[in-house]
Amino acid sequence: MAAGSRLLLLLLLPWLVMASHSPPGCKIRITSKGLDLVKQEGLRFVEQELQNITVSDLHGKEGQFHYNISQVKVVDLQLAFSDLHFQPQQHLVFNISNASISLRFRRQLLYWFFYDIGSINASADGVHIHTVLQLAKDEAGRLKISNITCNASIARMHAGFSGTLRKVYEFLSTFIVTGMRFLLSQQICPSLEHASLVLLNSVLDTVPVRNYVDEHIGIDYSLLRDPAVSTDTLDLDFKGMFFPRARENQELENHAVEPVIKETERMVYVAFSEYFFDSAMHAYFQAGVLAIELQGEKVPKDLEVLLRATFFGTIFMLSPAVDAPLRLVLQVSAPPRCIIKPSGTSVSVSAFLNISLVAPGRPPVQLSSMAMETKLSAKVFLQGKALRVQLDLRRFRIYSKQSALESLALFSLQAPLKTLLQLTIMPIINERTKKGVQIPLPEGMDFTKEVVTNHAGFLTVGADLHFSKGLREVIEKYRPAPTTPAYPSSRPAEPSMDPHQL
Repeated sequence: MAAGSRLLLLLLLPWLVMASHSPPGCKIRITSKGLDLVKQEGLRFVEQELQNITVSDLHGKEGQFHYNISQVKVVDLQLAFSDLHFQPQQHLVFNISNASISLRFRRQLLYWFFYDIGSINASADGVHIHTVLQLAKDEAGRLKISNITCNASIARMHAGFSGTLRKVYEFLSTFIVTGMRFLLSQQICPSLEHASLVLLNSVLDTVPVRNYVDEHIGIDYSLLRDPAVSTDTLDLDFKGMFFPRARENQELENHAVEPVIKETERMVYVAFSEYFFDSAMHAYFQAGVLAIELQGEKVPKDLEVLLRATFFGTIFMLSPAVDAPLRLVLQVSAPPRCIIKPSGTSVSVSAFLNISLVAPGRPPVQLSSMAMETKLSAKVFLQGKALRVQLDLRRFRIYSKQSALESLALFSLQAPLKTLLQLTIMPIINERTKKGVQIPLPEGMDFTKEVVTNHAGFLTVGADLHFSKGLREVIEKYRPAPTTPAYPSSRPAEPSMDPHQL
């Protein structure tokens, strides 16, 4: 029994592994070239954060010398050498080396009966910062910075003194500079940790995870797993499934080919499998919107004349309903299917067309119910962050569900009904797909120079990235409004001007 159980487990193991690895409907790859652009914007953001460093006051006593250093402000940064790169398995590494930070602070000194007050300019040189950001999927399926490790050091620091007691300050410079160097280095990492775990994560919060596309359907862009990071790329696997708004918890199993991205030449690649498009059409079908009705004056006049001639005998036998308006009901009978090949993308649609006479005050009289098989060509393209699809009718066939003889009689309707679809139905469909669906990128980041490439079972869009908004602009837009304290808080005391309080 034990041997049989082990054999059964070995047979089932490949299936269990496949079940645990759900294929993505949408996949995004960011390359090292894309990371270089992110580094440029990120460096500006880091400079802004470091300029806002707050350093505690420094005060002390050496013999008869009492000193107080306060109002420390960063006035300039020189981040000459920086690097941002991928580190397997889930990390980004950000390094700053040989940077300099210029400071200005207020000095107060009491030596016996001598009191001196003024400002001091200082410079921290040889600043090195090593930061590792760990990326992960959170509970909502959104990409987040889950942890950060940071090390900061300052190689040397010097201050320029002037004034009456300059010689005294030079004597005390060892204590002052050493203290300021320690306090400054202790503030760098907490500032970057707050910038990453709070501020940058607020930018990642702008990535759409589960949102509505229109009044009928929504899309689920939740991550299926933690990001996969190599030395040159960062890959994100998204569910990429549409759902009808009336049945938001409905799941559509993914049996499509998993997208495989091999390219690294562009900044970013986005891949969509057949499942991505199939789920959209399945959601619309479930929402009951893949149907259209034309009646009376909405039926093209030439087509109406032809239909009345085709069904003349039937209509004549139904007199006095001869002059009753015609009604055409076109309804998709099954969810359309998307087929992606290297030669192009197409959509197969099965539908039925019911033709009826609708006399006022009388029940509709059905003249014919015919089946339709249609193949549409699909042009997929990106504009900004919106994925759009333009459909065009390629092949069209109608036949009777009753008999082959009736199918032969309907042959004359083939061309005019195809014209009806091209001139009346296709514009309505393309108007619905015109808005498109947003690709899961943070706000302020857009695609440029997009190129679509078809593969067997999926297509990829290679593009470059562009920051339409800076990180700071997006952060400020979504920063929570400050809450008013219930009781007035006391303001921090200004540095004392009275030497006896030093």
